[in-house]
Amino acid sequence: MNLTPLKSALLAGLYIAGIVTMIYFAPTLFGPDDTAFAPMLMLSLFVLSAAIMGYLFLARPLALFLEGKKEEAASHFLRTVAIFACIPLLFFLCMVFVRLKGI
Repeated sequence: MNLTPLKSALLAGLYIAGIVTMIYFAPTLFGPDDTAFAPMLMLSLFVLSAAIMGYLFLARPLALFLEGKKEEAASHFLRTVAIFACIPLLFFLCMVFVRLKGI
């Protein structure tokens, strides 16, 4: 898959939103969990998330770097990070809007 910086950043934000939504609604859907499975699931999810984010942020820049296109690789990575930096800002603005509107 040819990942552009915009596509990588948007997929990362979508992944985060999906995981957080799942974690938020899990107690409602499944009830409280007093077993050791919840911490195991969270640690496994952490490792999986690191792998997915590593792929989204580093796959294309690493391929470019290995092709000898070092400047293009650095530029691609930095553009991805810059675009992604806007996503937490968007999440924050949504949170503020929801709090102010009382939704």
